[in-house]
Amino acid sequence: MLARLSTVRTRVMTWWGALSGLDSDAYLYGFAAIFALGLGWTSREAAQWHWGYLAVGPYAAGALLALALSRYELQRTSMVRVGLLGLVLLGSVAVPLGLEARWRIAQPEVSVITRSGELLSEGANPYHSYWSHGHLVNPVHGIPSYESFFPYFPLMGVFGLPSAETHAGKGLTDARIAMSLLTLLAGCTALGLLRSRADRKIRVAQVLLALPTGALFLSTGGDDMPILALLLLGVAALQRRQSNLAGISFGLAAAMKLTAWPMALGALLVARNSKDRTAWHHVAAWCAAIVAVTIVPFVLRAPWAFMSNVFAFPLGLAGVASPAASALPGHILTSIWSPLGRVLAPLTFLVGGYFLTKYVRRAWPLDLPKMLGLMSMCFAVMMCVASATRIGYLIYPVNFALWSWACQEQVERSPVLV
Repeated sequence: MLARLSTVRTRVMTWWGALSGLDSDAYLYGFAAIFALGLGWTSREAAQWHWGYLAVGPYAAGALLALALSRYELQRTSMVRVGLLGLVLLGSVAVPLGLEARWRIAQPEVSVITRSGELLSEGANPYHSYWSHGHLVNPVHGIPSYESFFPYFPLMGVFGLPSAETHAGKGLTDARIAMSLLTLLAGCTALGLLRSRADRKIRVAQVLLALPTGALFLSTGGDDMPILALLLLGVAALQRRQSNLAGISFGLAAAMKLTAWPMALGALLVARNSKDRTAWHHVAAWCAAIVAVTIVPFVLRAPWAFMSNVFAFPLGLAGVASPAASALPGHILTSIWSPLGRVLAPLTFLVGGYFLTKYVRRAWPLDLPKMLGLMSMCFAVMMCVASATRIGYLIYPVNFALWSWACQEQVERSPVLV
């Protein structure tokens, strides 16, 4: 059975590798159109099904254009693909995002970020709800209990400041607009710095921004997208041996959301300077400084509420059911026997940490592609064991694996990247 699967995988990879860039784009945009139509048909989330119906047309048009253009012998295929990517991005992100922002249709995390921005603008603490003795303390009235929590670090609340300052909750002040702008700025800068073939950089841009792995989240929620863009910028900086830029990028991402921390820690293993000497202390110093300045004041103000919001709630330990509880192994096992929710993740960290340490020692010194591949695998495992996590977090291991592939050729061509 395993041999057959391996044979099928080899044949599929060989077939895919033989396609031209435009042919592969046609398949990807075609699959994206099918996904968007299916999401519009089946999803019960207003933001998701609106996006699905709005995006199916642009994806289908992109697929047909790519298929038609692939029949011609074009001299600058990369430029044509980039132009097509821009058109798809306009139709799958800009238009749906603008309409959903105007209609005030969004995933719950957008209102959570908006409310935190309002509290920050007033000098108040965004961490006020917590679970104590079987009761939710300081819930926000008029919304579900889980929306009372702010499961991010304080810097994420900055995206809610435009709405707080203008007292308008729709249009250009929507938090998704600010998150999308930062995603585009950091992502495009990272792609400009990344040393890889043009076709691989185009694929990275497609997955990060234009395909449903990016466009869906930019249009409906968006909180993971600036994190991914900043992490990609940090990866490009590591590749170019710019440890200060890497530290700032990883530090900003880590100061927004806990999902950035594994990559920030992994960066310490591969950070090098222009003389090929370890530069982990530069990356660590920037990360620690940014995290300390932005987080410590809130920890000192309300330590228990901070821990309940940022750690206990995402791990399913806050006593409130999270809508992020997708049907993954960790959630299924916890549903069968609830005490597993308190031991499964720590046990996985201990066992996984042991084997991870053994692998790192055996493969030392790690290079950037190996570290990215390792982060992809680790994040996938973390998703599977968490008692409350979104299936959408799959975009992290998918992007990390793709970045590893994009950086691989440069490592093979030149061991020292300067």
